[in-house]
Amino acid sequence: EAVVDGQLRLTFRELADRVRTAAGAFAAAGVGRGDRAAIWAPNSAEWIIAAFGLLTAGGVLVPVNTRFKADEAGDIIPRSGAKVVLVEKGFLGLDFEVPSGVPVFDIKSDFLASGSPYEAEVSGDDVCDIVFTSGTTGRPKGVLMTHAQTLRLYAEWCDLADLREGDRYLIVNPFFHIFGYKAGCITSLIRGATILPVPVFDVDRVLELVEREKVTVLPGPPTLYHSLLAAQGGHDLSSLRVAVTGAAHIPVDLVRRIVTDLPFRTVMTGYGLTEAGTATASRPGDSFEDIATTVGTPCDGVEIRIADDGEVLVRGYSVMRGYLDDPAATAEAIDPDGWLH
Repeated sequence: EAVVDGQLRLTFRELADRVRTAAGAFAAAGVGRGDRAAIWAPNSAEWIIAAFGLLTAGGVLVPVNTRFKADEAGDIIPRSGAKVVLVEKGFLGLDFEVPSGVPVFDIKSDFLASGSPYEAEVSGDDVCDIVFTSGTTGRPKGVLMTHAQTLRLYAEWCDLADLREGDRYLIVNPFFHIFGYKAGCITSLIRGATILPVPVFDVDRVLELVEREKVTVLPGPPTLYHSLLAAQGGHDLSSLRVAVTGAAHIPVDLVRRIVTDLPFRTVMTGYGLTEAGTATASRPGDSFEDIATTVGTPCDGVEIRIADDGEVLVRGYSVMRGYLDDPAATAEAIDPDGWLH
């Protein structure tokens, strides 16, 4: 199985067929090689079909944060130059208002099934996505990444996380973020793992899915594992093998309990950022202490330097091509020696 989402269960062949059909729908809607389309919707099978259909049509994916208000999305979508926007009506009670003049399709409608199977010629140097930064310092900026960068980095990620063919990967991390989209969907497709998308985190639902679907890989923040430890009674969690966490401080004792009190055998942590993807990661066999107190070692082909003021600098093939339509910000972020600040 490639994707399991509620009643919908797709084999890899069925997923590939739906992706090619969606590619035809995007092409018919005027999205060609290098054209952009935005997806403003929660985790679902349709998100996966839409995203990979768009990429198969040669398009560029612009994932939009589902927590954005209409004015925030109304800033990003026009700046991205999206030719088409896909939304899920009614998610979290938020009816999405999209800027005028851009065609909008409901991701749950029959749009994705309306095309004739199609595949465009795509090169590894083509930009594949524009993921916007969180905008903690001013307006969110669009980060340009290519197919080759993404595939090389996340093929390595599969090894570092010990992701295996036939794994069942429950993805709570939002697809609009590189954790859910790249370390989740893309790695699963590289390896041949089953994707189980979850739109909103709910511990009871996660426990029920782990038991019913024999989930093996479960990423999430430390709070997720605290919830599992507190609520595990009465649920069969024996299928769990790989925990993936990060983005927050993890106590050594929690790492120890993930492995001793829960069935997990591997705990992976790392450091990443939108502008360079996963830059460092722990390695299988690292000690509890190392997993809890470090972010591992640099990925292959990635250099890390700590500046005098403690700033983390990253250099290598995985550093973004630049910020969308913002050469000044790009020059400020990437110095002449290629270090990303």
